[in-house]
Amino acid sequence: MPAAPLQASPANITLITAQGSTISTASLLTVPLSALPAQTLKVSLSGTLIQITLRQRSTGLYADFDANSTRFLSSVLCQDRTWLVRDAAIGLPGDFLFADTQGQKNPDATALGSRFLLLYRPGWTV
Repeated sequence: MPAAPLQASPANITLITAQGSTISTASLLTVPLSALPAQTLKVSLSGTLIQITLRQRSTGLYADFDANSTRFLSSVLCQDRTWLVRDAAIGLPGDFLFADTQGQKNPDATALGSRFLLLYRPGWTV
């Protein structure tokens, strides 16, 4: 029997993105991660089962996003407080960003889920 998808939980931090905008924590969910250099997880977000694959390489942490057996984004470089999807036209129901809870370092696998949080913002603003 396949494992049930992970559940995201509300975020409890205030963020200013790399672009300078303030994000309301009430609208963000934390995607549960493990401190592993390569991982794939499935999480139900905004009524869509999204598969996220993370891989640590020498040049940084990279993410792939799939939904409904379709690859929407591949090998996106994960940087601190920088939106990963950035466009509703991609087809995902919202956007993701990593946040360093102890500074402004780009995420790496050694502290995923603790120091480096993957946050999800449902929907898109116009």
